[in-house]
Amino acid sequence: MTYALSRKAAVQAANKPHSTREAGAGGSTNTMMRINTEDSKGLSVDPVIVLVLSVAFVLSVVLLHILGKVARYFIK
Repeated sequence: MTYALSRKAAVQAANKPHSTREAGAGGSTNTMMRINTEDSKGLSVDPVIVLVLSVAFVLSVVLLHILGKVARYFIK
């Protein structure tokens, strides 16, 4: 019985990852996407601006949908 327990412990230890990279917890690497850093290339936009523009776009689509329904009612 002791042999079975020690064998099970040995198998579990062999299957256990030895580092955080093997475990899948990435960390900071050069290949990771750099967001909002000064050395990143491309357009730097504040997240609040993106949120406001996306909400405005959704509202404009809803408004155009409503205007289309109203216009179709008056054209008939």
